[in-house]
Amino acid sequence: MAVFFDRPETGTHALLVNVVQDDESAQELTELATSAGLVPVAHLRAPRRVPNPRTFVGGGKLEEIRCESREYCAGIVLFDVELTPTQERSLEASLEIRVLSRTGLILEIFARRARTHEGQLQVELAQMQHLYSRLVRGWTHLDRQRGGSGRTGGAGMGVAGAGETQLEADQRMVRMRISKINSRLDRVQTQRKQSRRSRSRANVSTISLVGYTNAGKSTLFNRVCESDVHAADQLFATLDPTFRKLSLPVIGEAVLADTVGFIRRLPHDLVDAFRATLEEVCQADLLIHVVDASYPDYQQRIGEVNEVLRSIGADQVPQLLVFNKIDATPHSPRVDRESNGLPCRVWLSAQTGEGVDRLLGALTDRLAKGVVQGAVCLRPDEGHLRAALYDGGDVLREQTSDDGSINLQVRIEQHRLDSLGLSVSHS
Repeated sequence: MAVFFDRPETGTHALLVNVVQDDESAQELTELATSAGLVPVAHLRAPRRVPNPRTFVGGGKLEEIRCESREYCAGIVLFDVELTPTQERSLEASLEIRVLSRTGLILEIFARRARTHEGQLQVELAQMQHLYSRLVRGWTHLDRQRGGSGRTGGAGMGVAGAGETQLEADQRMVRMRISKINSRLDRVQTQRKQSRRSRSRANVSTISLVGYTNAGKSTLFNRVCESDVHAADQLFATLDPTFRKLSLPVIGEAVLADTVGFIRRLPHDLVDAFRATLEEVCQADLLIHVVDASYPDYQQRIGEVNEVLRSIGADQVPQLLVFNKIDATPHSPRVDRESNGLPCRVWLSAQTGEGVDRLLGALTDRLAKGVVQGAVCLRPDEGHLRAALYDGGDVLREQTSDDGSINLQVRIEQHRLDSLGLSVSHS
């Protein structure tokens, strides 16, 4: 009979099973376990070219896991790969303790970290989608106990057994909950779209922070915006998107968004559930791609973040690479530029503040490309042009002369200025 367990309590001893044979995967599983409040007590390597359809690992390795879990008094076994529902249940039944796949572990962390209503909805959606795939055969033990189709004393040929009826009821409840959550998140997306349209009409640029989890995005966000968003040296410290105003020279007001961190092999359920949050990344004018410069193989993590961006359709959004945590490296604050003079990389420490001023200058250089500021003089009969400038949020100040001419101070993209047949004076 299947074994079912509640969420593990903080401090539970965890036995870690590494199927992926590289040190980074082992280290990441340790960090994930710690972030979930678990205490890793032992590691086992279990390379498997062809997974056992029932228990993933072979009989010998299963016995080794059983012995190790008892020796270390482990209350949970964590695998660094995805397990099928059958494998998860079979392992739990054999080991008599809870078993979690990598996806299940990440969902546990997200459930603990979500603070806002939106974040909690997105996490619950991911959990429901993950649970639905695990209901398929989760109630077969009831069917065996109470009778199935074609059994003596059962419900009769062609009639669903009690277990199947329970399964169908559970599936229906989960589907209804998923539909309800999706409806609520659709409203969130609609509100976000309205906010983006308002910012666009006001000519306000949106900048989104992206990066591998624990790269220091929230610390940088707090430093730049003088904010107090929760930041910690742990995976997925930030789940809920946060927006703050940012004032930049020439550009004026911009909006900076802090979003959820990425991780390699990011579970599909999470990508789908967090679409309302990730849409902010896709619609941004510029991405600040935060990189942990102290991590030995940061180039690999840059590639992994770019792969997630590609999967959500944000790979064409312009990026500015920001190498954070230089206080733990030999690097000094600096800005690297492309051959055209535009900044492409900024080296800084969000913790100490070194180089943050260079980041603000780099943001101005990137966003000010094609933006001009100056005076526009309109005749009294050119009210339609005045209206167009106001509609685009381009007007900073206005004065009317005695002769009826309209003098405007504007900040506007050159292509919009050209489309209106206007030019600016810098006098």
